[in-house]
Amino acid sequence: MSGSSNSHSSTPFSPEPAVAAGSIDASETHSLTDIPPSDKPQALPNPDVVSPSFSIGRVRRAKSYRWNRERYSQRRRYVDIWTFVLRLLYAQWLYKKPWSYPTGATDAAKALRRRKLAVWIRETLLELGPTFIKVGQLFSTRADLFPSEFVEELSKLQDKVPAFSYEQVEAIIQRDLGKSIPELYLSFDPIPLAAASLGQVHRAQLHSGEEVVVKVQRPGLKRLFEIDLAILKGIAGYFQRHPSWGRGRDWLGIYDECCRILWEEIDYLNEGRNADTFRRNFRDQEWVQVPRVYWRYSSPRTLTLEYMPGIKISHYEALEAAGLDRKLLAQLGAKAYLHQLLNNGFFHADPHPGNIAVSLNGSLIFYDFGMMGQVQPATRERLMNTFFGIAQRDADRVVASLVELGALTETPDMGPVRRSIQYILDNLMDQPFESQSVTEISDDLYEIAYDQPFRFPATFTFVMRAFSTLEGVGKGLDPEFNFMEAAKPFAMQIMANGNSSDTNTFLSEISRQAAQVGSSALGLPRRLEDTLEKLERGDVRVRVRSQETDRALRRLSSINMGSHYALFAGAFSLSATILVVNNLVWLAAIVAAMAAIALIAWVRLMIKIDRADRMF
Repeated sequence: MSGSSNSHSSTPFSPEPAVAAGSIDASETHSLTDIPPSDKPQALPNPDVVSPSFSIGRVRRAKSYRWNRERYSQRRRYVDIWTFVLRLLYAQWLYKKPWSYPTGATDAAKALRRRKLAVWIRETLLELGPTFIKVGQLFSTRADLFPSEFVEELSKLQDKVPAFSYEQVEAIIQRDLGKSIPELYLSFDPIPLAAASLGQVHRAQLHSGEEVVVKVQRPGLKRLFEIDLAILKGIAGYFQRHPSWGRGRDWLGIYDECCRILWEEIDYLNEGRNADTFRRNFRDQEWVQVPRVYWRYSSPRTLTLEYMPGIKISHYEALEAAGLDRKLLAQLGAKAYLHQLLNNGFFHADPHPGNIAVSLNGSLIFYDFGMMGQVQPATRERLMNTFFGIAQRDADRVVASLVELGALTETPDMGPVRRSIQYILDNLMDQPFESQSVTEISDDLYEIAYDQPFRFPATFTFVMRAFSTLEGVGKGLDPEFNFMEAAKPFAMQIMANGNSSDTNTFLSEISRQAAQVGSSALGLPRRLEDTLEKLERGDVRVRVRSQETDRALRRLSSINMGSHYALFAGAFSLSATILVVNNLVWLAAIVAAMAAIALIAWVRLMIKIDRADRMF
């Protein structure tokens, strides 16, 4: 740390450019962590805990991207984006064609192709730049729209991009804050601590002596967003009009939601407000620390925060070397998130290891408040209703609460959805609460949700993804950690609050059943009226299916098709004979080939009908 301080004092505003062709791994972004306080150099227990001057050594070569500039060509962006979309559409079309699989269209072959396509999508989104990196990260929460392979691969999307120059940093700060860097800061490191697609972070010191970090937005980002989002609106409209992809999906609504989240994330004043709110929510919890915002040195494109170093929560050896209890840290991580969600309703939507550090006294430090989630009181009540339905294995109650939450689209026939939920409940509740895994539960939900009327809101998927991430971090800290076990006290408290204060279990159950019967009786006239209205509108459909009838109809259809093939074969054979008689040999050969094709199709169809007859 002393080396870093000396560098600051001797050349506080060195004109050296930032590393133009390199950047720090984005998984390090915002942790700025692995750095002990300058007054405790003796606490350096491990190479993972280093000073900024040495952390710059982790800057590595990164690919140069065409979008990494201040000015953008709208025409070029249009070509690049639509080329990606058309290639994706072609890949999806090819995926459904059995002849495109050399070894046969087996489930394993299809899964392998989905995996390869997902990797290609992730890499191409990185090539397309900040807008698509963020859209990809948002889509990693939409398991109702994409297969699980796509969701899993998009969740790995990390932006490893070059830093922009120090001259550009100077220009942005001068333009936004109205003063030059020397007027605002006593020292300012020209080499960024971290660089990502939306911006980069520099270490600095105020004239009052406080150590800070300054987050500066990438130049031209707003213009790039305007161009890309205008093009994406056209793509969303195309998907909305598509006969199969547009059915049951609100692509334009998804586009509007993405726009809102993206514009909020590049507004650094909004991020500052989020940080202040998060800090207030934990003001009584000494085991959580949140950097303070310096509003005098902040604008929509620059954000100055308190320098709050710590050990990255996934650097397990460094934590042990510092004498910190890993098991306790795993419990604190779960406790902090449950506190955010259940007590405040305002939670960190991206709690990956790069955004959480640990101070030397064992407190958790949170960074990066650009993406936050909020659960309104009404939504929390509906979530509790869903929770009680799950606890009681009541599929009807779960379905009704999911419809109220907007997580499930009501269809004329809800039977298959209800049966799927009941199946999950029956299998899920057979296991002890503490032995269940958040990741397994969310995977089951996502498997059922894909291509079904489930429409998980962004808040719900942010929560599930955060739970899964924290469970993974917790298991890294403590192999015996289980998120559901850590959540058990909160669940018991919720159940206690939701139940009657009557301590007599028998009377409570009688009261609950009486209330349920009374509610059903009072709701019966309304339900009858709704049914009659649906009958009048023709919304009620009765489907009767007979396997024997279906089989007979399929056989009849196949025989009819066989008659067509036989007719074609006979007609082409007769035509070929007439052409041969008239010495038109080449033309006769072509017609004879067509007759042979029709004959082969007829033979294959007859074999298929014979096999079906033998089977039944």
